[in-house]
Amino acid sequence: MTKELPKAYDFKATESRIYAMWEKGGYFKPHNDPNKPGFDPNVKPFVISIPPPNVTGELHLGHAARVSTEDLMIRYHRMKGYSTLWVPGTDHAGIATQLMVERDILKNKEVTREEMGREEFLKRTWEWKHKYGGVITTQIRRLGASCDWDRERFTLDEGLSRAVREAFVRLYEKGLIYRGPRLINWSPGLKTAVSDLEVEYSEEDATLYYFKYMIKETSEVSKTSEVFIPVATIRPETILGDTAVAVHPDDERYKKFIGRTAIVPMLGREIPIIGDEYVSMDFGTGALKITPGHDPNDYAIAHKHNLPIISMLDKEAKVNENGGKYQGLDRFEARKQLWADMKEAGLVIKTEPYRTTIPRSQRGGEIVEPMISEQWFVKIESLAKAGLEAVKDGRIKIVPERFEKIYFNWLDNIKDWCISRQLWWGHRIPVWYCPDGHMTVTREDPTQCATCGSKDIHQDDDVLDTWFSSGLWPFSTLGWPTETPDYKYFYPTSYMETAYDILFFWVARMIMSGLEYTGKIPFHTVYLSGLIRDEHGQKMSKTKGNVIDPLIVMDELGTDALRFTLLVGATPGNDTNLSVKRVEANRNFANKIWNAGRFVINAIDALQPGAELGGYTLADSWIWARLQTLIRDVERQFQNFQYGQAGQQIYDFLWADFADWYVEIAKQELNEGGARAARAADTLARVFDITMRLLHPFTPFVTEEIWGHLHSALRESPISNLCKDWPDALIIAKWPEPRDPEGWETDKTADFELIQEIVRSIRNLRAEKNVAPSKKIAASISAGAKADLLNQQSKVIASLAGLDHSQFTIHSSLKDKPADAAALVVGSVEIYLPLAGMVDLASEKTRLEKELKEAESHIQRLENLLGGDFANKAPAALIQKERDKLAAYKDTAEKIKAQLK
Repeated sequence: MTKELPKAYDFKATESRIYAMWEKGGYFKPHNDPNKPGFDPNVKPFVISIPPPNVTGELHLGHAARVSTEDLMIRYHRMKGYSTLWVPGTDHAGIATQLMVERDILKNKEVTREEMGREEFLKRTWEWKHKYGGVITTQIRRLGASCDWDRERFTLDEGLSRAVREAFVRLYEKGLIYRGPRLINWSPGLKTAVSDLEVEYSEEDATLYYFKYMIKETSEVSKTSEVFIPVATIRPETILGDTAVAVHPDDERYKKFIGRTAIVPMLGREIPIIGDEYVSMDFGTGALKITPGHDPNDYAIAHKHNLPIISMLDKEAKVNENGGKYQGLDRFEARKQLWADMKEAGLVIKTEPYRTTIPRSQRGGEIVEPMISEQWFVKIESLAKAGLEAVKDGRIKIVPERFEKIYFNWLDNIKDWCISRQLWWGHRIPVWYCPDGHMTVTREDPTQCATCGSKDIHQDDDVLDTWFSSGLWPFSTLGWPTETPDYKYFYPTSYMETAYDILFFWVARMIMSGLEYTGKIPFHTVYLSGLIRDEHGQKMSKTKGNVIDPLIVMDELGTDALRFTLLVGATPGNDTNLSVKRVEANRNFANKIWNAGRFVINAIDALQPGAELGGYTLADSWIWARLQTLIRDVERQFQNFQYGQAGQQIYDFLWADFADWYVEIAKQELNEGGARAARAADTLARVFDITMRLLHPFTPFVTEEIWGHLHSALRESPISNLCKDWPDALIIAKWPEPRDPEGWETDKTADFELIQEIVRSIRNLRAEKNVAPSKKIAASISAGAKADLLNQQSKVIASLAGLDHSQFTIHSSLKDKPADAAALVVGSVEIYLPLAGMVDLASEKTRLEKELKEAESHIQRLENLLGGDFANKAPAALIQKERDKLAAYKDTAEKIKAQLK
């Protein structure tokens, strides 16, 4: 006999112990390992590479949702018999990590990064990584993540660094990498180029500055007249970099000026007036200043019209030599000074408040500047074409499918990829220069210039964009470019699960990189998760005070409750609203699982040695048929990536079908003892076992713990044969396989559903009549063709509906309908419940008379109110509201009178 289990599930005493058991048992490792004896290449693997979180990060709800989803996928396929591998790891996160270390240095009042020097700064950064880098992985373990931690990788470890150099050199040798001046996002605070992903756009209050763009005098224009085009901008300092004024060629106001010359305010530089259909005649003044060195749209117009490109800011966002007397001023100081000078020169028209979108650095928070800068780029067109084809021809499936259109649109309009960053922390670009300007591009550190042999060489100061290394993640983590056993067996991987907001920035780059370097797709399925929002659908932020810390939630309510909430509330590609109340409800579900398990185990423990199994009851057959339907439904939902719906169906089955119906019926069988009890215990154990297997990917800790107790109880019981093929742990138990429905299932299900409807009808009437749950009442049923069935199930009906079995009769038909009885109809079955036996008529009459008196009092009050001045003076909506109340009270009174009669 197993020891008595506690009445409530203690997740705090369970989770770390269970996780340690899983790790010690080696259950997170692929059971078919290419590095070990007995490896079978014909066993199909299932592989996920974890989207690597920032090494300096801490767990947030987005991580929790994605880790829970990936763990569900892994556990499901592990139980299906696949050789599963979930590769964990972290990203070096160039900007984020460098910022943290710089702030730490400044906080301690040390020297700046530049004063410290590159070598010492990198030494400090590695120390920081070793000190704090394990926090996020510890927290991921807390979620129950069944990763193979012996295969954990880091984007700056030796193997991945080798992969990055290999990728760079291959692209360079193919002529797909080049260096040159281009317009990029520049972060003045970080002093580096930043990717589009690292720029956040927010609606902010700004000022719209209207000014005169004077037109150069000609013989046709009197020198005394003032001819100008009005222009508006939110960044007047960029006037210093203007190279044209553009108007719409059909604009009657300005088209006469096309081909003329305008004068740049305060600089006197001459620029052309051009016509371009990009200009909106209805926006602002209908004329546009063109600053190609500081605006992406202007940059495109400049290329179209062969305009010069002038950069008027330096790397610190101060005005450079192209800004005349404003050189050296900060961009915002230059704005004030230039505008003051223009006002004095009579060039200002007006200013007005303006609401617009401002680009800010995700990390530093300062306004990002579009700027011309010498950077390294990848020619992306050929890679993008291959990435497009892989999805179009079905080799890669994107879930949900609607994101394919967005993916196609982005790759169709992709621009060359800026891969260099002006940082120190990251993969340094493998290019060396000699004094003569020769470049040496190589996989290994060179000792001399490859062109002239000079020993005086230095490496490029820039590092590669973090996305360059993370784009290699699915195959670099498995050993590429070396053909390791892991790479040969586990690549291509299977699923890539990630948030939809990095479909372009990461997923597309992984697809392009995989096809370019390995000739294979990196995975066959992309599963896109939504974002986690608060219960009102608002984005979580510290300023709003609506951030939910998953670590606190797990401490208070348990990991399973959080996981189940995140998984069941999610659908592919859609955002999820989360409230702590829902997590609390699912904490209760974990307790429901526990208590259902305790009941099953107690039933097994109570069996007498040598007990034989009795025949199947209708309830046994029904719960087994319902379970088979559940298995089929869950499998279908898993195949369609509808994990949330699958979880909800398991929840409904366990809570309603199993606990509310079958367990209640089983209690009768168990009380009978003997063969009946043995069959009930056997069915309870079988159904609970399979339900735990289905639930395990959602709630791994509570299911593993209670299943282990179930296994122990069965081993020592008369029905131990049931568990003879069970493994030592649920994590590696076989997944329930769906089978085709058998003929008997439909009939048995229909019969039991009739019993359910009869019981529900009686329960509803009891509730309506306020009959105490403990009170047993009489009943007569006219069952027609169902009389035999109902007679066989009379004990079940009586027990569940609260009937007095000695006053419960079932007939094929009734000649006379019972007097003073409530009549219920369920299909062809008529149910009669004598009112006299159901309630104390005297006390019921007293209660009804009291309710009638109260209702009539409200009726009198409202009729007086509506018959007086109120009906003439109050707002119409309020009058109607009182009339609705009056009608409701009158309806209540009539119903009470009918019940009294």
